[in-house]
Amino acid sequence: MIASADGAATINGRAGGLGNATDQQVLGLLRALADVVIAGAGTVTAEGYGPARAREHYQELRAAADQPPAPRMVVVSQRLQLDFESTYFTEASQPPIVVTCEAAPADRVLAARKVAEVVLAGDSVVSPARMVDALVALGLRRLLCEGGPTLLAMVTADGVLDELCLTIAPMLAAGPSRRILEGPPLDPAPKMALTQLLQDDDDLLYARYEVRR
Repeated sequence: MIASADGAATINGRAGGLGNATDQQVLGLLRALADVVIAGAGTVTAEGYGPARAREHYQELRAAADQPPAPRMVVVSQRLQLDFESTYFTEASQPPIVVTCEAAPADRVLAARKVAEVVLAGDSVVSPARMVDALVALGLRRLLCEGGPTLLAMVTADGVLDELCLTIAPMLAAGPSRRILEGPPLDPAPKMALTQLLQDDDDLLYARYEVRR
């Protein structure tokens, strides 16, 4: 995730306006370490997600971890208002995984099954804990969640957040921008331990926290 120094998770509705090339390199490395890249439907649409690509400079790393050339993409959506004709689905080297719930419209579930593997992880809403169990059952253990804020809040509330990689951009946004977690207050608030902090030439900070159990 990325946020401005005053806590804004987006600029003009997108997270992309906060980062730089180094932040994109960090994101690329995190994806290179992952079995799957998870994002909510809103983030996939707003940020213009495409299919995962095999990056040549990460192939040795992935091969050593017995991973395929690119991670699988996972989109979380409760109503399945997704564009199944987008490149995210049509140009994927591996079928994406669509995580939804039992209450999702049946016609949309059928449409999703034509272009993706569908995982039902919840009754009326998606349960992140059940999603994690389902992905692990598929042999996918290194899970990278890229948000957005609503999904990340759900993941945290369900107790399945292990670590947080947070880029802090040296800018002030103010206004009504979202935070990196958006949902009901967490009680108790999870405590974290800072395990790594890096700084680039543009004064962006790259923090890695582990959630204390």
